[in-house]
Amino acid sequence: MASEAAPSVDVEAAQAQANSILPLELVDKCIGSRLWVVMKGDKELVGTLRGFDDFVNMVLEEVTELDITPEGMKLTKLDQILLNGNNICLLVPGGQPNWEQ
Repeated sequence: MASEAAPSVDVEAAQAQANSILPLELVDKCIGSRLWVVMKGDKELVGTLRGFDDFVNMVLEEVTELDITPEGMKLTKLDQILLNGNNICLLVPGGQPNWEQ
């Protein structure tokens, strides 16, 4: 009886997969913490993430919004905001932009 060779296992690929994290898992870990959000256009926000959905629509609280206009930078404080996920370009967990310091 001939012995069959065991299928080769790519150990490095298995370890990389075990160490990887899905994007929505990372966002989920950020609930309750500060998040810097860069939007399409000339708008950035910093706030506490309260929730999100599969489309990365987000609810932020204690928000500082930066709007860059031809007249200059405009800062607005908001208690709560709902962001459309289609307009989000970048999320920085725990990030703090230069303009907030």
